[in-house]
Amino acid sequence: MKTRQSAHGARDWRPDVTPPASTHPLTASPFSNAAPLRFTSSNTTSYLVQCADPHSHGHAVRLLIERRYAWRGLHAGDPHHQQIRPDCITLVASSGEKVFGTITLRLDGPEGLLADTLYGDELAYYRQGKARLCELTRLAVDTHHNTKEVLGALFHLIYIHSRLIHGATAVIIEVHPRHASFYKRMLGFTEIGGEKACPRVNNAPAVLLHLDMHHVDKQVALLGGSGSCRARSLYAYFLSREEQDEVLAALTQGH
Repeated sequence: MKTRQSAHGARDWRPDVTPPASTHPLTASPFSNAAPLRFTSSNTTSYLVQCADPHSHGHAVRLLIERRYAWRGLHAGDPHHQQIRPDCITLVASSGEKVFGTITLRLDGPEGLLADTLYGDELAYYRQGKARLCELTRLAVDTHHNTKEVLGALFHLIYIHSRLIHGATAVIIEVHPRHASFYKRMLGFTEIGGEKACPRVNNAPAVLLHLDMHHVDKQVALLGGSGSCRARSLYAYFLSREEQDEVLAALTQGH
């Protein structure tokens, strides 16, 4: 699968989002049994993105996260926070045996989100408004690869799972304050929780960011598949509408 096909009619497209009947995440992700998705980058090299297998990917994912966090002067935290759970999926980007990208999505449910530890009041405000929340954690990408293209692939697959399959209305993420501007500029996040010491990363400072999925819908329709560096937006590195529909159909077939 290539990520640079044109998105015909994308400006007029809006996703068909049907929230599941239950407020608790499904016990099995469509990604879990799906075949790896192949992407071709701008330098013609290809890589795979798939749901992480804890047996074959667990060690490589942990090393990647530790290495990238250490490069930023951060502690990766306790891996036990990321135990195998039915409300979480971890995606990995790999080439051959090398894992060079990963991100974990957690869907809101009875046990809440990791951000509830520091920002329970802020999240309660959105839940009272009937928001369907999800959370991004443990994002790491090796900079030897085209970071924007890999991030675009990972974030779009997370969007498909959280928004189009599970009906999430907003995504939140805790980030170091010095990284917040990237998420605001490239994806449209806004800050909803002030700086606090995060115990999961050895009490490094964190802020809470929020992204309305309606904004993502519009940006994917406008820019998805364009690959335009002039857009100065990560959405330009998302899939086109046609590619997204192919992925969504493959993931939901039989579910």
